Amino acid sequence: MQVGKAEVFSVTHPRPKITVVGAGNVGATVAQYAVEKQLGDVVLVDVIEGVPQGKALDLAQAGPVHGFDSTLVGSNGYDETADSDIVVITAGMARKPGMTRDDLLFKNAEIVGSVVEQVARRSRNAILILVTNPLDAMVQLAWKKSGFPPQRVIGMAGVLDSSRFRTFIARELNVSVENVTAFVLGGHGDTMVPLPRYSTVAGIPITDLLPKEKIDALVTRTANGGAEIVNFLKSGSAYYAPGASAVEMVEAILKDKKKILPCAAYLDGQYGTRGLYVGVPVKLGRSGVEQIIEIKLTPDEQAAFNKSAGAVRELVDKLKL
Repeated sequence: MQVGKAEVFSVTHPRPKITVVGAGNVGATVAQYAVEKQLGDVVLVDVIEGVPQGKALDLAQAGPVHGFDSTLVGSNGYDETADSDIVVITAGMARKPGMTRDDLLFKNAEIVGSVVEQVARRSRNAILILVTNPLDAMVQLAWKKSGFPPQRVIGMAGVLDSSRFRTFIARELNVSVENVTAFVLGGHGDTMVPLPRYSTVAGIPITDLLPKEKIDALVTRTANGGAEIVNFLKSGSAYYAPGASAVEMVEAILKDKKKILPCAAYLDGQYGTRGLYVGVPVKLGRSGVEQIIEIKLTPDEQAAFNKSAGAVRELVDKLKL
């Protein structure tokens, strides 16, 4: 019996490289979901010594159980992030009870600004996904600091907000969350604009299924979704749903899915807004934001959108961007 020589396989398509900056709850959850979906190799970066290294090693040891072969690297510096396909930025301070998103503004602007300078220098072709709050202003800052084209700098907010809205709708109607599509526009925070007439259950608008006061209550709960969790946790904020939402965007981009998701994107006249990052439905593919989907708004919805964009512009002006 002749044993042939072992064939040598050359790896022509290395796995995509995903950098996650910030190894706190949100960042570690992004890393976890990304490797469980086998989206690529992950570099976890954090300023606290030992934390990204420990979490990366711990997560790697879940590989044999979950069946993923992704490599995970933890680092306190940025050299390991070179040539990343996607960089998810979760670094920053979390909101504490009683804090407004604006209180976070200057502290997180400082953190995000320095992170973006480090990653952009090493990964000129990367797509940046921002998760740090106040979200819309941080995306604008990241775009300015990176020098990247606006379609490669995107904010994760609408995916999370619509996911919360979908959860509440599904519970209210006692149906599967998979049947529910929800639509949320505007800035991430108290001025977000959920659109009930575009929110459906198996294609049926929720306006046909629920009375107005019930919908209004769900809309309010969605707008306060983050604060509700902060009040429960006391010393932290949400991370499972934000992590999952960021990874849905990562997957849509890396797999070139052309998936329509609500994200903070740069508007150049769409929805009557120019030169500002605000949450709108976009088509996400391998080059980032490939299209902004513009829908017709009623005068009330447009007014709410304008108010939301105005709140974002106020923060951007405070940062002198």
